[in-house]
Amino acid sequence: MMTRSPQGRTNRLTRPSIAVAAAVAVTAGVVAAAPDAKTAEPTPKLSLIAASTSVTLDSWKDDPGVYLDLGTYLTSENGAFELKVTRKSYKDPVVATQVLRNGKKTTTKALPAGLVKDFSGLPGFAQVSVTDAAGKTVLKQTEAFCPNNASGRIRPDAPAQSKYPQSCPVNPFTLGSVWGVENGWASNTYAGYYAKPVQLAAGTYTAKISVTKKYRDLFGIANKPQTVKVTVRERSWEEEEGSGSAARSAAPQSAKSAAGHQGHTGHSGHGGHEGHQQATDAPAASAHAAHGAPARPEAPAARTTGAAPTFNVGHGPYPPAPPALPWALKKESLQRQAFSAAKVGDRPGQTDGSRQAPGAKPNAKRPTGKATVPDVPKPDLRSLPAYGITVSDGYEDVPGKDYLAFSANVWNAGPAKLVVDGFRSPGKELMDAYQYFYDAKGKQVGYTPTGTMEWDPRPGHEHWHFTDFASYRLLKADKKESVRSGKEAFCLANTDAVDYTVKNANWHPGNTDLSTACGQENSISVREVLDIGSGDTYTQDLPGQSFDITGLPNGTYYIQVLANPENRLKETNHKNNSALRKVVLGGKKGARTVKVPAHDLVNAN
Repeated sequence: MMTRSPQGRTNRLTRPSIAVAAAVAVTAGVVAAAPDAKTAEPTPKLSLIAASTSVTLDSWKDDPGVYLDLGTYLTSENGAFELKVTRKSYKDPVVATQVLRNGKKTTTKALPAGLVKDFSGLPGFAQVSVTDAAGKTVLKQTEAFCPNNASGRIRPDAPAQSKYPQSCPVNPFTLGSVWGVENGWASNTYAGYYAKPVQLAAGTYTAKISVTKKYRDLFGIANKPQTVKVTVRERSWEEEEGSGSAARSAAPQSAKSAAGHQGHTGHSGHGGHEGHQQATDAPAASAHAAHGAPARPEAPAARTTGAAPTFNVGHGPYPPAPPALPWALKKESLQRQAFSAAKVGDRPGQTDGSRQAPGAKPNAKRPTGKATVPDVPKPDLRSLPAYGITVSDGYEDVPGKDYLAFSANVWNAGPAKLVVDGFRSPGKELMDAYQYFYDAKGKQVGYTPTGTMEWDPRPGHEHWHFTDFASYRLLKADKKESVRSGKEAFCLANTDAVDYTVKNANWHPGNTDLSTACGQENSISVREVLDIGSGDTYTQDLPGQSFDITGLPNGTYYIQVLANPENRLKETNHKNNSALRKVVLGGKKGARTVKVPAHDLVNAN
């Protein structure tokens, strides 16, 4: 049931090529003066700034292309810049409103209909124009802007932590999100995870970056384009590897093979968590680093499910996307003097998305006394329709077979988080699982037994699974069961921000990857949590986790994702646990095809 594709195998699953980009070093600067509290208006003042007047970008001969992280930021003064983005259902379009806070008073301003079409950010926000040394324009493009991008403070009296999430979700079935730039903070305008490399020959250029007119008019942003000198240098691994000890000394100790991280962005059948990219002060390096070359960070991976801090590390078939290179901004004086570049990483006043959430700690001992289910808020588990649907074969493991693979997500709509502890008696293979309940003040006021947890020893898994959390079934056109997936045991992790607009949603959930959430083989107890507003995605692409469709006739079917199939977990509502996605199977044995009609307004397979 492990879903990582072994090296060297080919299949019919669409996998993006993972490009490799070089790190960009910039010197961070400051520009905005603190507003006068007596005259400040409640509307936030937004400004575009450049952290440095020049940057150096690398283009690699064996994988040419330059990522335009030019070090420009959007600052917010006089209040936080906050947007609420949501949709009523998949039949309704995505709408966005600006939230304005003035003390205890909160007002909203609707953004133009159709401005925002998904949850990945403000489209066409930044205009980038690049000219060469002769003054000829060689590149002109617009880029989307996620206000939750890598960010940092621009003045020391700003809040030490940003209250906003650390990324913009790209799960096609996201329902609601919150975007924001904290008061006194700045957010990188670089498209980051969603950017594509551009082709620029080695040489010197001038980049001009500005906010497009529609957003300047909408948010009252001054028309002050930023100019950055760009040096593109061409490099090759052959030259780097020949540089000897100097190159080896430049490679970080944490460098790991990029190939070795396949299967680590999202729950890959809940395999692929151990050994995933750890959060360090340097982005992950490629396999070349192991041969003595300097660190070569992975380029932003293709869109996956859009989780928060670790961007679904350990939950899918793609390597984790590194954060857009973060450089904390700090005001040294009112004369807009530059400060020194900050290190990559999360710390007070800086969030870049590299944080790895610590594991939740279970209670010191298993509960005693009478089990009770008190009348307090409980979680509400719901399923998203399946997506990422493809057909795969059985590879050399099961030749001649056809499998229908898909991604599935179960999320918690609240208003309480799901908390499950597992306890093992000495010598026992299974843990006894208990669900806990809390009052409005967070005090535990009850518990109930809720099945078991089992250790999965297979390579790529090696963690504790909570049994009967969800079930995947392939239904015939009459919606009667045809095939059931063998996958029903899960380790819970908050991989996706499904709807951060629901009541009590936690914008900074813990346990975002299985390496911190699922315990070790010798664990005597573990705690697994599904927080409010977050969901847990499993990407399935190998036999055992997907549906065997070898003997099924062509025609219409439905993939059912069913949360809490045995109703062992206590919820506020058990009637919204199922989600269906229509698929149409075709082709011949060994060459089956699948067509995935749009799900209302969501046209994503």
